[in-house]
Amino acid sequence: MVYIIKGDITQCDVDGIVNAANPSLLGGGGVDGAIHRAAGPELLEECKKLDGCPTGEARITNGYKLRAKKIIHTVGPVYQDGLHRESYLLRSAYEASMELAKKNHLKTLAFPLISGGVYGYPLDECISIALDELEKQEENFDELYLVLFSDDLLKRAETIQKDRNKE
Repeated sequence: MVYIIKGDITQCDVDGIVNAANPSLLGGGGVDGAIHRAAGPELLEECKKLDGCPTGEARITNGYKLRAKKIIHTVGPVYQDGLHRESYLLRSAYEASMELAKKNHLKTLAFPLISGGVYGYPLDECISIALDELEKQEENFDELYLVLFSDDLLKRAETIQKDRNKE
């Protein structure tokens, strides 16, 4: 089942959370910074050993001080104009994250809106891609969450999900 919720992804009680990371995996702003702060300094030390992550791929670490046992770090595309494989790379980031989750026997997983913040992806398209990819994989998981940080994003996502269900 795919759930859309408003909340703090670092507080989710799930097997794994997905981090919308930058290619260095060494922390940053937004979701990435919040996850690094909540997990503690051990996360940074483990991430240094991973030697980064290309856009559209994913890496996995321990969850350290988080409720989640594992953190899947994925790098979404920076939106330019929609003509530079952004949709493909965004879909790939979700797919790679779920493949790692399956390989590591994670049954409950929480995602942020990958590329929906400072990476500038148009929000409605970003939400639609997230829902597409999560719904494709929902039979492989007990619970999948799209965790949004504002009431506005939550309302947009719920409207998009309702419209999709009517089709």
